[in-house]
Amino acid sequence: MAPITVAMAGDTMLGRGVGERLAQAPEPATLLSEELRAIVAGADLFVANLECCVSGRGEPWPEPGKPFFFRAPPATADVLAELGVDCVTLANNHALDYGYDALVDTRDLLTRAGVRAVGAGPDAAAARAFAVLEAGGVRLAVIGVTDHPEGFAAGGDSPGVAYADLGHGVPGWLADLVARAAGEADVVLVTPHWGPNMTSGPPRHVRRAAAALLEAGATVIAGHSAHVFHGVAGRVVHDMGDFIDDYAVDPGLRNDLGLLFLLTLDGPDPASYRPVRLEAVPLYLDYCHTTAARGEQWRWIHDRYARACAEFGTEVSVSGERLVVDWA
Repeated sequence: MAPITVAMAGDTMLGRGVGERLAQAPEPATLLSEELRAIVAGADLFVANLECCVSGRGEPWPEPGKPFFFRAPPATADVLAELGVDCVTLANNHALDYGYDALVDTRDLLTRAGVRAVGAGPDAAAARAFAVLEAGGVRLAVIGVTDHPEGFAAGGDSPGVAYADLGHGVPGWLADLVARAAGEADVVLVTPHWGPNMTSGPPRHVRRAAAALLEAGATVIAGHSAHVFHGVAGRVVHDMGDFIDDYAVDPGLRNDLGLLFLLTLDGPDPASYRPVRLEAVPLYLDYCHTTAARGEQWRWIHDRYARACAEFGTEVSVSGERLVVDWA
């Protein structure tokens, strides 16, 4: 059987300035360079963290002191589909930025466009449900969960996100969900929105949660939230960093320099497929548009990623312009 490639992107914020551009030109070229569009088109599956709602409705969430509200225009759902995005996680701190109506619109618009969504829904059961994607006969389960904010949590019959207080450990429902996904799919990808913003490495509770999720049956973990990429420890990508946005740039952490991850799965039969390789494509996040990093930007990303991975005993090699971790 042939290997399967899964493209994985971190924080994909398509509201505010990005949304204004999408409203004028709702097409993939607005978001990504031709080179990056070709890379994601070459993947068998594409999963991303959608850090905004997609709607023309709603009012800003009434939380005192909340500084940012991200909403993308309705046409964004079709743009994501044209980019080849198969599934997004909505389990993050911006899914409810414009309230429950906008969350309903987000899920409906994505569904109509053919993009699966996990991590948020009309009630807790729907928000916690995993999606099963298929490519080449291999079934990939995707689970989305966030450790903030608690106020966005879905209830028994109220809309919201799949919230888990990971600072106090992995709750039983999440461990059971991962185990059930492992029983129904060949590979389980858990994509958590965890930890604080603008950190250079994962906090202790994130590391503990990663270990517990692997023990529960996760095959690969690909996290996000920090807006800065972190190191890889075993089959845990602690944070993928940003993918598309209009954010202010921290001159030290350089959140305008990121990574697009390409996960290769292989095995003698679908039930035996496992991760064998993780390639990272260095990115430059210009204002509202992302391109491949080159020159000094590429070298900065390489050096920082290699150091971050080395802290976990993970070796990074170079293949062309890509940074590679081999698991075979």
